Amino acid sequence: MTSSDDDRTGPDDLTNGPLTAVTGASGALGGRVAKRLVRAGVPVRLLGRDPSRLPELPGADTAPAAPYGDGEAMRRALAGAHTLFLVSAHESPDRVREHISAVDAATAAGVERIVYVSFLGAAPDATFTFARDHWETEAHIRVSGVRHTFLRDSWYLAGLPAMTGADGVLRGPAGDGRVAAVAHEDIADAATAVLLPGGATADTAHDGATYELTGPRAFTLAEAAEELSRAAGRAITYVPETREEAYASRSGYGAPDWEVAGWVTSYEAIAAGEMATVSDAVQRLTGRPPKDLASYLREHPDSYRHLLLPG
Repeated sequence: MTSSDDDRTGPDDLTNGPLTAVTGASGALGGRVAKRLVRAGVPVRLLGRDPSRLPELPGADTAPAAPYGDGEAMRRALAGAHTLFLVSAHESPDRVREHISAVDAATAAGVERIVYVSFLGAAPDATFTFARDHWETEAHIRVSGVRHTFLRDSWYLAGLPAMTGADGVLRGPAGDGRVAAVAHEDIADAATAVLLPGGATADTAHDGATYELTGPRAFTLAEAAEELSRAAGRAITYVPETREEAYASRSGYGAPDWEVAGWVTSYEAIAAGEMATVSDAVQRLTGRPPKDLASYLREHPDSYRHLLLPG
């Protein structure tokens, strides 16, 4: 695979095979994975809540609207699919129920394999509240009897500039903890490597595996601010908050309590050391090292455009 996200392809000899259903195909991750599979010649069905937003990819078919929580719609959308690439639903109080409904629909439709996008540190007692949702989803997939692979992603590199305000401040209760954030492109490449058929054992080689997908090193948010400063050409600072300060600084967004708790605990998971894991899974699956923050910012200048000073 090459370094360009638009030019990456899979093996040239994969012209057909079992159907793979890709959820979240209009999003940053599902869309990338769908594009890679289509270029590799894998039969793909695109799924999303709004079919009008799904990308037009040659050879791929598009399912009718299939919200995760609508079990019957999901079952129809997955009819004939061999593999389901299940991107987690948007955060909501009902996300676990929606995931369970989607998994049950997949098994009812005869899907043989689920590759689920989970989160690093998923556990019933994870500090990050949304990581607990992922653990519950993993647990349901395990007992469903379907073959499965879990991709536990770290924080997204894209989130670091996005969470930095136009005032040049990245704030949160992460303390001096470290995070090995990862690029969407690297997750997509790793997922594609898991999904691609080919060879006598490739269809089962990843069964039961859990891959922790991270960047090449763990860094503090103060170090992330230094890297953002170099990219933006201005001083970007990290302000460590207390829990009380974090809730107060986010109170003006009008978000529900459960969502604000997710925002705050994502930083607290860093402070607790739960995001410091550095894995070689991206390298093993793709054959190349994952991007670091500096490389990501060079390749995605739009990600920090809001941090540039006028003129």
